Amino acid sequence: MSKTTPATPATADAPVGDQDLGAAGSQLSTAPVEGPPNLPALGAIGWARWFWRQLTSMRVALLLLLLVALGAIPGSLIPQTGTDATKVADFVKNNPTLGDVYDKLGLFHVYSSVWFSAIYILLFVSLIGCIVPRTWQFVGQLRSRPPGAPKRLTRLPAYTTWRTEAEPEQVREAALTLLKKKRFRAHLAGDNVAGEKGYLREIGNLAFHIALIVMLTAFAWGQLFKSEGNKLVVEGDGFSNTLTQYDDFKSGNLFDTGDLVPLSFTLNKFTGTYETTGPNKGTPRLYQAAITYSEGAYGKDRKTLVKVNEPLEIGDAKVYLTAHGYAPMITVRDGKGNVVFHDAVAMLPLDSNVTSTGVIKVLDGYKNAKGVSEQLGISAFFLPTYTTGSETASTFPALNNPVLNLAPYHGDLGVDSGIPQSVYQLDKSHVKEFKDSKGEQLRENLKPGETMKLPNGAGSVTYDGTKQWANFQVVQQPASGWALAGALTAIFGLAASLFIQRRRVWVRAVRGADGVTVVEMAGLGRSESAKVPEELGQLAGVLYDQTQGDPANPGARGGAESAATAARARPAPTDPQPNDDPQVIPAERPEK
Repeated sequence: MSKTTPATPATADAPVGDQDLGAAGSQLSTAPVEGPPNLPALGAIGWARWFWRQLTSMRVALLLLLLVALGAIPGSLIPQTGTDATKVADFVKNNPTLGDVYDKLGLFHVYSSVWFSAIYILLFVSLIGCIVPRTWQFVGQLRSRPPGAPKRLTRLPAYTTWRTEAEPEQVREAALTLLKKKRFRAHLAGDNVAGEKGYLREIGNLAFHIALIVMLTAFAWGQLFKSEGNKLVVEGDGFSNTLTQYDDFKSGNLFDTGDLVPLSFTLNKFTGTYETTGPNKGTPRLYQAAITYSEGAYGKDRKTLVKVNEPLEIGDAKVYLTAHGYAPMITVRDGKGNVVFHDAVAMLPLDSNVTSTGVIKVLDGYKNAKGVSEQLGISAFFLPTYTTGSETASTFPALNNPVLNLAPYHGDLGVDSGIPQSVYQLDKSHVKEFKDSKGEQLRENLKPGETMKLPNGAGSVTYDGTKQWANFQVVQQPASGWALAGALTAIFGLAASLFIQRRRVWVRAVRGADGVTVVEMAGLGRSESAKVPEELGQLAGVLYDQTQGDPANPGARGGAESAATAARARPAPTDPQPNDDPQVIPAERPEK
């Protein structure tokens, strides 16, 4: 049988003749070794080297990652000019002092500010400066062989030994075959066999850092060259991907309008269905837009359906369906019965039941009963499902009982003043209300097909029916695929670096003074783990079975089990004693 005791780890005052763990435990990682501070001599080159070492250190990289995360907080909480300039203007108007401070700090454009760009670039340089030398070092480790065994294997945290009648060469050959079968990189090194596995840990670590670089590059590229625009399209109308066609448009600093993907489409029909009963009444069940699209100037027309989270992809552009509403068909006639306006007017939803509001503006061609040219502005309020008693809000989002409430005005709408105004708002500063027979403001509810007469022969407004509209968002963000690939690689790389352990195993077989072969096995891992002793015990048990002197000897079998158990169960030593060598008791030999 065999007996093992805790091995003594290497100490700083170990004799020089004893090969310490420095060679055996070296190159288990490519992480840079941070020694005591050694300030460079004064001079530009010395300080540059010191600054470079600090920038590429792990602690600085982690600090820069933390600063990037902290810098993204105001970018999420404070309105950004690139996302919604109107909210920024309202914030500055309501908070002039704080708004001025935010503007000077660049908090209204965080991701393009000088300080965020500096952090971003420093992190990028830090990662590259860390990855390049570690990659070359790891390539060198892959091309080299695992180092030979230390002179005293008892110093290693996982260790076992036994004696056998087999020749040392037979033991070493069996150990070499066994380690290669277990996917160790193994070779003969004098009187021992050295094996190593777990390289995927370092590959995962390097892959994680390289993936971070890819993600940072993809994010920067996407922000610089991205474009994003919205367009509201009524059924029957179309859209071409040009800058003038968008309702609103924003892009990166390096984006050029010539980069817009040539495409066009027509909204044929929008279909929306909703839950009719139960606690989820009114919840959308189906949102889809049937469109006819073409690629390029002379592309062939094709039909498809665009659904929520199922965009149309053409080249680098993705067309998303983002919103839906109603557009009543309105016909306006002047006092002589001439049609001066006939179109569908999009209404903006106010709630989940699509209660909507909008404005009908007649800018040219209208003349009042006296033949004087004027402009008409009609404030509209639309309820797709009107219910008596709920005159101010729709009770269901579908067109079950549509009602259009109109309040007309006449005069100057202010569109020629040079001041921009929304098509969904009515400037009432230079207009007058139409009065009814009671002297109150004229306001009527119309159902499809009904007409509201303007007083004193001023004309009429007819509600002809209802169309639907859909809002599309056209997004071009290059390098998004690279960002996704980088994120997935980072996840798998981090998992590999956390769950795979790089470890080494040595098997030494030498002939003892009494002519019996003494076999020693030891293991060393990158960090303390129960996996190394457990794996060493399994290997020891298999190797003992393959090299025992007499398979019929009961003591030999017990020796294999004892060796395996001792290697698995023994903890790493914590209190080294220089003179506490392991006691190896020879296994019983059969009588000749």
